[in-house]
Amino acid sequence: MSVFQVNGEKKEKKSKKKSATSSDEEDDSDSSTKPIRSEKKKNPVSLFQTGGDPPKEKKTKKKGESRGIGSKEQLAGKGGELLTGLALGSPSPLVLQPKEERPPSPIIEVDNLEEFVLRPAEQGVTVKCRVTRDKKGMDRGLYPTYYLHLDNDKKVFLLAGRKRKKSKTSNYLISIDPTDLSRGGENFIGKLRSNLMGTKFTVFDNGVNPDKANADWSNVRQELSAVVYETNVLGFKGPRKMTVIIPGMNADNERVPIRPRNDNDGLLMRWQNKNMDNMIELHNKAPVWNDETQSYVLNFHGRVTHASVKNFQIVHGSDPDYIVMQFGRVADDAFTMDYNYPLCAVQAFAIALSSFDGKLACE
Repeated sequence: MSVFQVNGEKKEKKSKKKSATSSDEEDDSDSSTKPIRSEKKKNPVSLFQTGGDPPKEKKTKKKGESRGIGSKEQLAGKGGELLTGLALGSPSPLVLQPKEERPPSPIIEVDNLEEFVLRPAEQGVTVKCRVTRDKKGMDRGLYPTYYLHLDNDKKVFLLAGRKRKKSKTSNYLISIDPTDLSRGGENFIGKLRSNLMGTKFTVFDNGVNPDKANADWSNVRQELSAVVYETNVLGFKGPRKMTVIIPGMNADNERVPIRPRNDNDGLLMRWQNKNMDNMIELHNKAPVWNDETQSYVLNFHGRVTHASVKNFQIVHGSDPDYIVMQFGRVADDAFTMDYNYPLCAVQAFAIALSSFDGKLACE
């Protein structure tokens, strides 16, 4: 499959999905060590390579979204337990939690933290993380601090993020030091910035503004991703509709640098102008309304335990079985965040931070 490869080659026909009665138990056993996808499908490496031309759009078949949706037994899967549904018309996606213990996460070594958080996830490995929100302290009710750790026995710290005060738009600093969240600090690794409406976000690394560029522009900040939230008939109180734009990958499986020279040349403007050179467009997987449970349903393969409007999965429309990223609530101030190739920790964490922003924050 070469959906993301823009080199003029013909796309291979997509294999038919498994029926809705396929075992969730099989999915759960794979979810801790592999990206959530059918084993029969090809490795997604080539899917994210870009050759310079806009990727051809391919609409997702709606019936693919209803996999595993039906009776309570089908929803829970073998040995599963269906969590209590929400009231009629509730906007929050219901999640599924299997009774069996989930396998341990793969061993992930973090030798150089700064390098690790900017490096794409290893192919074939899901990086499992946990986000905690700290509201304690004088002003943390309004400006919480968010911490990202590996979700394994060692609980290795990866990133911290906090909204800047006195900014005209929402502006989150991201640091590799949990105690140093200053813009001028040496631990500053990136930032998330929103538009005035709080519906569009851009993620930058720690490079400089274009007006401080050196001769070859190598020190100018890169745009790592952009997120667009769309309203529906319920505003932001219904299931959210997210579009995520990321740079494509080159033949060496490295991220293509996107260094805009001005605000009119960034990921968001290129996307709005349908100039998708070296860019990939992703979307959140739409939750499905289930009449029996009277709620929206998404299968998080045992990684999410609480229904929340913040729960989401990011996929490409042409391969909704490959979960590029998923995020969901497990406690009042704790969330799981899992990401796969080609995302890195900074990209995934910033996308998660955007879901907490004030204009969108309906619990």
